Order: sequence, then C-alpha cells, then structure tokens
Amino acid sequence: MSLPRSTILAEPAWRPSAKAKLLWALENAIGVAVLFVVLWVWLVLDGDRRGWQLVAGLALVVFAVVAVVVIPVWRYAVHRWEVTDEAVYTRVGWLDQESRVAPISRVQTVDTERGPLERILGLATVTVTTASSAGAVKISALDLAVAEEAVLRLTAIAAQHRGDAT
Repeated sequence: MSLPRSTILAEPAWRPSAKAKLLWALENAIGVAVLFVVLWVWLVLDGDRRGWQLVAGLALVVFAVVAVVVIPVWRYAVHRWEVTDEAVYTRVGWLDQESRVAPISRVQTVDTERGPLERILGLATVTVTTASSAGAVKISALDLAVAEEAVLRLTAIAAQHRGDAT
C-alpha cells in the first residue's frame, strides 16, 4: 500500500549545535576514564594476571576510541529536530534510532535543562512533556539561544491550541 505523498512525514530539518559532538565526546570520556581507573586499580592490586590485564587494556583503548570519536560523530549525523505549528519532531540515536512526533495539541509542559557540561559549552536540552505514554520528547545539545527561542515558540504555538493536552 502506498500513501499519498502529502501524508508522508518529512525528516526533521534542524541539527543540534555543532558543539553537540564535543558534549557527547566529553560525556563518553568521563565514563571511559572511570573504566581506566578501575583497570589501573586492578593492575596495582593484582600482579598475577598481566596477560588478562593487557587484553582488557587493549579492549578498553579500542572502546575509548569508538566511544569518544566515532559515536559522537555518528549521533550528530543522525540527530534532528523541528518545531512546526502542528508538532514537535525528533530523530535520535546512533545504533537504535527513534523518530518521535508530538502533536502541539498534546503538549503539557516545555522545560529547559542544562547540566554542568552543557553550561560550560553554552548548550541546553529542551524537554517537551506530552500526554503520551511514550514519555517526553527531548531535544538535546542545542545552543542556549536556540533552546530559549524554541521554548518561546513552543509556548506561543501551544497557547493557540486551547485543548486539555490529553
């Protein structure tokens, strides 16, 4: 069955900030650093398993390169978002990709969130909570000014739709 062209959903048009790659690399690097500390403690406390420690160290180096270099670039290539008068569209993921559409009439709240790394990099995450069992729609790694503009736009559009968001 083929749908009429007018009903086929276009891909969300906008990317996150270019700094998103750095944010995701730093987040992954923190996790990798913890694993290196664990490996170092194992090296100090157990001198009898150097062969296994070498294998674990090499595997950790490969994992670190993938986590800090490959994954952030891949995520950036996939992540998209868009706000229209009708809906909020997102596409996220790197291995497991998810596309979400939240109709404006279902929007309940719009929030801005900034963790420590996001604040350092001047980024923010916009969370659009809807009357959906699938949960909130998150638009991550936006430049702060873009996030604030998106919140203002979503608030204005949602105010025009005087439903009960259920």
